[in-house]
Amino acid sequence: MKFLKILVVFLIVNFGALGLGTLFMASGPQGEWYAQLNKAPWTPDGWVFGVAWTTIMICFSLYMTFLCIKRLSNKVITLFVIQFLLNISWNYIFFNQKLTDIALINITLLTIVVTAFFITYLKELKLKSLLILPYVIWLCIATSLNLYISIYN
Repeated sequence: MKFLKILVVFLIVNFGALGLGTLFMASGPQGEWYAQLNKAPWTPDGWVFGVAWTTIMICFSLYMTFLCIKRLSNKVITLFVIQFLLNISWNYIFFNQKLTDIALINITLLTIVVTAFFITYLKELKLKSLLILPYVIWLCIATSLNLYISIYN
């Protein structure tokens, strides 16, 4: 029962972050500005982003639930809050403000923070750490897409 309660909280918070990010991105990927950008040849189709983020947030919510049950600490909370803020702010910086270079710094920091979760708690969570890998992998892809846009636009 404790597991389920914590999981529901993380699902609400993590999907809430996606919702807030969407609110802050103005017209986002459907906008004229983004459509006219020179994008990386490996840029996925639009539907992939929705599937990826849904999968990531389910896995990350499970990961955070296991982590909080095992070791709830100020460090875990701080890393989570930093991750949350970086995740939401990237949409605003990239799509709304069109500051691709600053967005690149933001997403690089986000990648570092999420990777820090994986590395820091790998020994404790063991195989459960695999739940955070979709997030890490997707952030590496997203960072490369942002980098390409920063270089070629």
